[in-house]
Amino acid sequence: MPVDFEVKNKVAYVTLNRPEAMNALDPESIGQLAEIWTEVKTNPDIRVSVLSGTGPKAFCTGTDMKKMPPPTECMASSYLRDGQPILPLMKMWKPIIAAINGIAVGGGLELALACDLRIASANAKFGLTEVKVASLAGLNGTQMLPRLIPQAIAMKMLLTGEMISAEQALHYGLISDVTAPEDLLKLATELAEKIASAAPLSVQAAKQTAVLGLDMPLDHGIQYAHLMWGLLRDTEDRKEGFKAFAEKRPPAFRGA
Repeated sequence: MPVDFEVKNKVAYVTLNRPEAMNALDPESIGQLAEIWTEVKTNPDIRVSVLSGTGPKAFCTGTDMKKMPPPTECMASSYLRDGQPILPLMKMWKPIIAAINGIAVGGGLELALACDLRIASANAKFGLTEVKVASLAGLNGTQMLPRLIPQAIAMKMLLTGEMISAEQALHYGLISDVTAPEDLLKLATELAEKIASAAPLSVQAAKQTAVLGLDMPLDHGIQYAHLMWGLLRDTEDRKEGFKAFAEKRPPAFRGA
């Protein structure tokens, strides 16, 4: 299968497994990813996901142009009916960590941009190179990149197609951590298990409040955060958290 999927300790590990093609996305892997993200969204035993690629060379290089069939209908028909097959399914309140183990270019970087946390190996490189082949980063790249890093840097990447290194990505705030390639999955697992051990409703509320608040005036965002705090106040998990703290033991959160 072009995508490996495993759930362990409430963490879903989603691994692009086409190293011979730099983990590029073919029709089979796109369909499998759509099914996986649906499972992640609906399975209560999954609290956080880690998205990575197989091998040291590439996280994902976008669409595999050699395997994509020619269109059988006009773009308007397919887009208005199906939309984008992957990224909307990644829009969930369960966090997703991108563990970027090499080149993340084109649609591969756009996959990473759809995640909440991005960490990278020291050999990783990032780019939206579509202008070099008379195309466009049409999933989320033109919108997300200028929102995540300084606009001048984002525009330079978009207009020239130049790539940046892991150290540059860390400096610009595109990723949170850089580590040795052999330690990348270990770091991703540590982050994921920390998130999975927290109260799941609180984690999802924190993500929702932060993401939606970015599109609100500050006062509205603060009011929304207070509302979400109120929704969490009477949960069983909050009672368990206070009780565990008083008893000096790890809490046993159930998502209720």
